[in-house]
Amino acid sequence: MPVLVSAAELAALLADPQPPRLLDVRWTLTRPDGRDDHAAGHLPGAVYVDLDTELASIGDPRRGRHPLPTAEAFQQAARRWGLRQDDAVVVYDDGPSFGAARAWWLLRHAGVADVRILDGGLAAWTAAGGPLEEGAVTVEPGDIALDWDRMPVTDADGAAAWPRRGILLDARASERFRGEVEPMDPVAGHIAGAVNAPTAANSAADGTFLTARDLAERFAQLGVDDATRVAVYCGSGVTAAHQIAALEIAGIRASLYPGSWSEWSNDPRRPAATGP
Repeated sequence: MPVLVSAAELAALLADPQPPRLLDVRWTLTRPDGRDDHAAGHLPGAVYVDLDTELASIGDPRRGRHPLPTAEAFQQAARRWGLRQDDAVVVYDDGPSFGAARAWWLLRHAGVADVRILDGGLAAWTAAGGPLEEGAVTVEPGDIALDWDRMPVTDADGAAAWPRRGILLDARASERFRGEVEPMDPVAGHIAGAVNAPTAANSAADGTFLTARDLAERFAQLGVDDATRVAVYCGSGVTAAHQIAALEIAGIRASLYPGSWSEWSNDPRRPAATGP
């Protein structure tokens, strides 16, 4: 199943008798609650998804800032969004698809086969002349039954050992990787042996993903191809999902370390490497 759908392709799909369900996952670190933005204008029928409370289980800092929700909690959320068995789903945000990629990854992890990211998000939709609606969206509860553990994951021990058997990508900005700054977590640095691959480099200036060819070339320069054992982490497991989507577009399967640096740096037993 393709990772992405273009605005033009989505417009055609929405005209079908059984259109995909739309999920609006607008979220940033500085503005995590996107409800007001959703109410001001969203794709027709799109249901708002709260990343912090529905795509994560926040509470214990030792598990990181955005640990995965339980299978039970995520199924309840998916039913609140109106999802039914065998629904196709399209997720989007206002670019560059960080929040949308988290939803994409979780839905794939939960066994939803047909889920795609709107490439370029809301900006691409409006640039293509797509209409917007205002106000809150309420839907009839769905009955979807999810099948958990469908995407590969690793934990802190696995991440520590990963560089000995493959490539561990750190998707954070380079200055955080080097340990020069750390605005979010208690310790600066990175997991020893990790390779820095900032998520921002997966996207063009307009927020769309690079082409499959360009992404394959990007990852090849980092030593990653379709035969590489690769895992990804970031600050809290959100932008790492974008990296995994980019890798999949390039034809490369990757594991996610959900706890990421926020979990690692809250464990005093875990060392922090610094520098390039």
